[in-house]
Amino acid sequence: MARLSTHILDTCHGGPAAGVHIQLFRLHPDGTRTPLTERVSNADGRTDQPLLSGAEMAAGRYELVFHIGDYFAGRDATLAEPAFLTDVPVRFTISDPTGHYHIPLLATPWSYSTYRGS
Repeated sequence: MARLSTHILDTCHGGPAAGVHIQLFRLHPDGTRTPLTERVSNADGRTDQPLLSGAEMAAGRYELVFHIGDYFAGRDATLAEPAFLTDVPVRFTISDPTGHYHIPLLATPWSYSTYRGS
């Protein structure tokens, strides 16, 4: 089934990141972006529903914004003042709207990584 999903892992505390605010935008050639959806990660660090699915999937450029700074502040993590990471934007392209695009985020208060998962 065509869909866009995500999974957020807190590699500082060694588990899923629950309660992370996530925004999805479509990016346009002129530099503007259109908001598509907002979600909050569940206890497993995932969203309860795909970010996009079925007919919502379209080829193009997108941006996910993970509000990871608020998450770590809420976990009472030791943070720099001001926090080093606040929002983590991940820009990507959907080239095959019939495929499954999975974008995991592995994060600490000081670093993050992402990749196209399965």
